[in-house]
Amino acid sequence: MTTHNGLTEEQIRAMDGTSAPVPQPDAEPELIPEQPVAELISLGQSLLEQGETFAMSLMRPWNAYQIGIAIGLWALAHILRQLLGPPIRTWMGTREGWPKWRMRILVVVHQRLRPIFFVALLWMAVMIMREVTWPSRSYLLGIIATLATAWLLVVFATRLIRSKFLRMAVRYGAWIYVTLEILGITSEAASILDSAAIELGELRLSLLLVVQALVIMGVLIALARFITTTTSQRIQSNEDISPSMRVLIVKVLQIAFYGIAFYIGIKAVGIDLTGLAVLSGAIGVGLGFGLQKVVSNLVSGVIILLDKSIKPGDVISLGETFGWINTLGARYASVVTRDGKEYLIPNEDLITNQVVNWSHSNDFVRLDIYFGTAYSDDPHVVRKLAIEAASGVDRVLAFKPPVCHIVGFGDSSVDYILRFWIRDPTGGLTNIRGNVYLALWDAFQEHDISIPFPQREVKVMGGEMPKALD
Repeated sequence: MTTHNGLTEEQIRAMDGTSAPVPQPDAEPELIPEQPVAELISLGQSLLEQGETFAMSLMRPWNAYQIGIAIGLWALAHILRQLLGPPIRTWMGTREGWPKWRMRILVVVHQRLRPIFFVALLWMAVMIMREVTWPSRSYLLGIIATLATAWLLVVFATRLIRSKFLRMAVRYGAWIYVTLEILGITSEAASILDSAAIELGELRLSLLLVVQALVIMGVLIALARFITTTTSQRIQSNEDISPSMRVLIVKVLQIAFYGIAFYIGIKAVGIDLTGLAVLSGAIGVGLGFGLQKVVSNLVSGVIILLDKSIKPGDVISLGETFGWINTLGARYASVVTRDGKEYLIPNEDLITNQVVNWSHSNDFVRLDIYFGTAYSDDPHVVRKLAIEAASGVDRVLAFKPPVCHIVGFGDSSVDYILRFWIRDPTGGLTNIRGNVYLALWDAFQEHDISIPFPQREVKVMGGEMPKALD
């Protein structure tokens, strides 16, 4: 700036011995805490003005007509749903040979017939109005059709998410996003969500970041679930892989895919995981002491799957529990008994305790029953009758014929053991033993073979019988 005599203010200050204060290069700029609030108020006012403009535009005659057309088309879609829904349901009931995935798609489509009809009618009305009148008179109806189509696609896409809470969170989040995108106010809404944030050290956590994380994580987890489900079905149907290895491969794939989905989701929203390394290490140490049994069961489950000592379908005995392995989980094994009870046995017990696996290497099981006959009966005939009786019982294997041996001479009977083989221990052991005993009884009754019971003889050696006391 130049004064009236041609000298600048800086030259005058230099002549007077004064100078303007020089700003310090290291001085921190003064923070204005009201700035985020002012930006938020400004964005709110902008959105309010846009809302007022949109509301005023609805008062125009053609816009009101388009809203009325949309309401009428929704009513027509409802009527079509009432008329065509039951016949379509009846037709679906006749598709018995179709795969399950195709039937599930049909069920989802049947549940959404009303919005499907509404979207189809909207686009038909838009195309007709664009042909017979000006494009501006179908502009609002086109926006409604685009919104309805996007919402319907979001509903179909989120059906892949199994968790109800996560599915609803992703669905509503996607609905809000596509609505803002179609209306053209995404940047303003993003600025409002981003302004609502908290800072934890170098980490800035905003509401926008949380919403993005939920949507991305939901999509990635749904994709991981779809891949693992498809892969698991193919692995389970592969007969070249043992049942235990199928379970192990499926578990590894689930952990891998879900872990990758979580990592990619966290990185996609810009969260740095290196800052959480120390905290996660400390939490891991604490969980290691508190969850020793859980970790032990997890490791035991992996060992069981690797060494193939127990696999789904095996018949085992553990203490008082006798049944077959229904499923092998990460923490426990499900054992179903003959009386319908399902025991959840921790994997650690299957490793540390003595387990009888009746079908470890094959399904053949040998059973023994003991009986005795009188000394007056010919043991050769008894053995022959016992073998014939056992051979005539169902479930007793013919190519592994029963055998009968004398095992001792008791006080009242000649003792025998009868051994026979079965190959379906899941069918029960007590019932087959009972059937063999019943066949022995019938055979012995037919051939007059007696089954003795203990008998005692009392002999008085000399003297008179003692008189009874009064």
